[in-house]
Amino acid sequence: MSAVVAEPEGELPVQPSLRRIREFNVRPKHDLGQNFLIDSNILGVIDRLAELGPGDVVLEIGGGLGVLSEHLAPLCSHLHVIELDQALVPALEDALSNNPNTTLHIGDAMVFDLVELDPPPTKVVANLPYGIAATVILRSVELLPQVTRWVAMVQREVGERFAASPGEKAYGAPSVIAQLSCEVRVARAISRNVFHPVPNVDSVLITLDRTGPPPPDQLRKLVRAAFAHRRKALPRSLATAGYGGNEIRDRARAALERLELPLDVRAERLSPDQFRALLEELAR
Repeated sequence: MSAVVAEPEGELPVQPSLRRIREFNVRPKHDLGQNFLIDSNILGVIDRLAELGPGDVVLEIGGGLGVLSEHLAPLCSHLHVIELDQALVPALEDALSNNPNTTLHIGDAMVFDLVELDPPPTKVVANLPYGIAATVILRSVELLPQVTRWVAMVQREVGERFAASPGEKAYGAPSVIAQLSCEVRVARAISRNVFHPVPNVDSVLITLDRTGPPPPDQLRKLVRAAFAHRRKALPRSLATAGYGGNEIRDRARAALERLELPLDVRAERLSPDQFRALLEELAR
């Protein structure tokens, strides 16, 4: 557990996040899911997981108060920081002021044009608001094929979902879509007490290592439709979700039979590679 040590009245805290909260009068916004990292010991864990080299271009999603930004900047060739909250600009500019190899982008990572980042990122590091974590990670996997590694701080349940195996309760569409092009690992549990304000959930650090190109759009649509009604047999789930037209139930059963899978199998039993094979069979 990380304890926050009270500073003498009138003096700014030594820890960068706490100092900037006071210096720039920052009030965490609940609607943006802002929980600022206040334990600087975690920074070394993050950069070791990222395995940064001098030629890496890093994209940090969710700059916050800049404590991670100023730690990463000297370790890479260039650092892009995306932050949604305009109120955090002074704190981030303070954090980046001694690092000319940085670019601060004010915008929403859910819609930001990641493809236009110059120089293009090779690694992604993120301390993500819980509500958007899965979507932002999958979006960056899709749009940034040159990225080789992700290190993301996410809610524990999100991390477990990304890394889950077929048949596990947490296994779902995000698991499959991520694992179609990445090896996913839950690297470390993170206590809620390293954040201010303290969230009501625990976090984990996850890593994703690129193993192949992003899955095509049609494969992502198939996976999402298969899990749309996950308690139903896969052919029925596809039909109920409106995937593939009127004959999809019969075509899906025929495809499963050719793959030597049970006709009543549920989506949660198929591996990412089996979903890829299923799409190929449905296209026959």
